[in-house]
Amino acid sequence: MAASRSPLSRLFTVLLAGLLAGLVLAVAALPGNLLLGVAARSALGSYASLPDALRTPATPQRSYLYANDGKTLITTFYDVNRTDVALEDIAPVMRQAIVAAEDRRFYDHGGADLRGLARALVANVKGGGTEQGGSTLTMQYVRNVLKTDPDRTAEERAAATDPTVGRKLQEIRYAGALEKSLGKDEILDRYLNIAYFGSGAYGIAAASQRYFGKVPARLTLAESALLAGLVQSPDAYSPIDGDRDAALARRSYVLDSMVATGAVTAAQAAQAKSEPLTLRPTAQPNGCTAVSQGHDDWGYFCDYLRRWWVTQPAFGATVAEREQALRSGGYTVITSLDPKVQATAQQQATKVYGYDNKRALPIAAVQPGTGRVLAMAVNRHYSLADNPAGQANYPNTVNPLISGGTSVDGYQAGSTFKLFTMLAALESGRTLSTGFDAPAKLPTRYPAEGPGSCDGRWCPANANPDWMDGYRMMWDGFGRSVNTYFVWLAEQVGQDKVVEMAQRLGITFRADSEAAFAKDNAANWGSFTLGVAATTPLDLANAYATVAAEGTYCTPLPVVSVTAADGEKVPVGEPSCKRVLEADVARAATDAARCPVGQQSPYGQCNGGTATGVDDILDGRPVAGKTGSSEQNSTETFVGFTPQVAVAGIAANPDDPADSVGSAVQSKVIDAVARVIATAVKGQPEKAFVAPSRELAGEPRRPVERAPVVPDRRPTQEDPRSALQRWLDRRG
Repeated sequence: MAASRSPLSRLFTVLLAGLLAGLVLAVAALPGNLLLGVAARSALGSYASLPDALRTPATPQRSYLYANDGKTLITTFYDVNRTDVALEDIAPVMRQAIVAAEDRRFYDHGGADLRGLARALVANVKGGGTEQGGSTLTMQYVRNVLKTDPDRTAEERAAATDPTVGRKLQEIRYAGALEKSLGKDEILDRYLNIAYFGSGAYGIAAASQRYFGKVPARLTLAESALLAGLVQSPDAYSPIDGDRDAALARRSYVLDSMVATGAVTAAQAAQAKSEPLTLRPTAQPNGCTAVSQGHDDWGYFCDYLRRWWVTQPAFGATVAEREQALRSGGYTVITSLDPKVQATAQQQATKVYGYDNKRALPIAAVQPGTGRVLAMAVNRHYSLADNPAGQANYPNTVNPLISGGTSVDGYQAGSTFKLFTMLAALESGRTLSTGFDAPAKLPTRYPAEGPGSCDGRWCPANANPDWMDGYRMMWDGFGRSVNTYFVWLAEQVGQDKVVEMAQRLGITFRADSEAAFAKDNAANWGSFTLGVAATTPLDLANAYATVAAEGTYCTPLPVVSVTAADGEKVPVGEPSCKRVLEADVARAATDAARCPVGQQSPYGQCNGGTATGVDDILDGRPVAGKTGSSEQNSTETFVGFTPQVAVAGIAANPDDPADSVGSAVQSKVIDAVARVIATAVKGQPEKAFVAPSRELAGEPRRPVERAPVVPDRRPTQEDPRSALQRWLDRRG
């Protein structure tokens, strides 16, 4: 049976024996089908009158998450460890074994085997041994469906196993109706997929994996006999959790029964009995904290997928329903996770900082044109395990350090935000050749006090005046990361346009103060172009992926396909994309983004970059990108992209923004991100960036007037939060 058999109560046995006493004498003479017709014809219902659960069973099944190759298992989700499998995918000896063990006359009766039932009743009345139930496979199937039907109340499910005459007669009636409409093989398949085999395994697919680490099609005779023997008393007979000797004794009984039914010969049974019990217990992972051994880094991607899942109406009307669907819906999810890219990202993240370092390098990789997330890595174990005293988020955490959310707002990404200023300027009609004589310091209109001010105004500075100051256009302003050029450019365009551009490309302000500032006072967010707002590697990689896709923004997507238990595709795997930039504007920004990484614009205007080693790592393959250093080098960022992938990494201390990672780590971050890109494009055809139009490139020219220069040319950093903080202070 599909659960441990509670002995029939003596009262129930006597009552049912009395009810069927008139049939006992005729058992030996009449066929089972005729007996069923004589005894129960008036009680039989039609198939249409059966409960929905029996006609279209909705048994809970586990959902599988695979990597994008469709083979690499990430984890499973389940309340009940069960997966349905077709009868033809179950070894024939397993089918024969379950029939021999539980219902030898399965192919002869019409749902209720009155001969077997009467024999069980007589034996139970006489006593002197183990009580017998007399239930057929079909009756057992009915009982198991009704006691696990999620649409029934707890009381109704409990009533499915009540030791009462009424319940038994209802079971007989339902079994007869099923047999009128379903073939024997269909009933056997349904039974094998719902029976409980002990040790948490429901259904033959889960059982064969749990005990022998294999699919049911590969079960041997000895293995099949053992599993078939478990269903009578799964908890007692389980060789993992129960009594191995009892399991072997039960295996022998099943083998003898198979000889009696003609399924195997006596010699075959003897050989199977002589085989030692060789188990290969396989614990099925359940949830994101139980991902495949040695790959707990996959947990961050798994968690991102789970949080995405509960936002999808296709899986239910509420978050709770969607969560339940993941745990019991039997979905097969082919995710977007690329194992090779993930492995490189994890290797590079831990190469920069070890697992025991309080600083972290979260890395995200996104596919332009689809938004599919290829990798999410960080030097942390995705685990609920305790951390050493005084260590909040390392080496173990389940916080979304790569994607943001809950308690993670993100990290400052520094000059990578200059991309949004450049895009806003290009969209407004300015060209790549827009020139400005960039000073070492630039007085702005924003009030400020302290080290970053000039005569009471915010006064951003260039980090390396000797290399950055002077006449710049977008190409070399971006390549050399000239602060004063981009602050000036943002003032010309309008800070609100720059903020809006960032949001258009998917930058989310998770900190309440920054979200409020962006909503109510974006025009005065002078330092925004210097990357003072918190972001995440995933947001940043996807924003740059939008440029790589020539202006097509795609919502980040963690799946390739989702297939329901019935084989139907769920319409959630297709990319959700829209054009947010003119293609020529995106091409122009890409053209300037060739400068930082040591490559040359088709217009020949690159003359220096902050990440020139990337060109060597990519072996000359077309690539673009941008570095970013926040105030006092508290974070160091690099984001790079080709037409096929965008990757971002941000070195930071997730628990302490005041803990500066230092400028020395920037080269390591650049190297790490570049090597992830190299893995992602390996084996793919080389794709070139499309050059922007001459209209957006413009013509290089010298300025008519020089910008004002502040005498103090020391490379002091700006106070990027001063304008924001003053605004917050005014609001109380």
